[in-house]
Amino acid sequence: MTYKTKGTCSQAIDVEVENGIITHVKFIGGCNGNTQGVAALVTGMKATDAIEKLEGIQCGMRPTSCPDQLAKALKELI
Repeated sequence: MTYKTKGTCSQAIDVEVENGIITHVKFIGGCNGNTQGVAALVTGMKATDAIEKLEGIQCGMRPTSCPDQLAKALKELI
């Protein structure tokens, strides 16, 4: 699934979940090192656990962030 992000530097997130486990995450745009790090950390994790950890994270004064947008994408998938 490709999730179109809102309110972040990244434009989209490619994400795949199989049997409740995150198998693939790739951010399109955004802070390359940070988004690669988030993707590496959540790959292999239960989607529900990732949502719990990432949901609500803000970026500076923005009400959302790339990790928060990933949580929103995962919620749509499961």
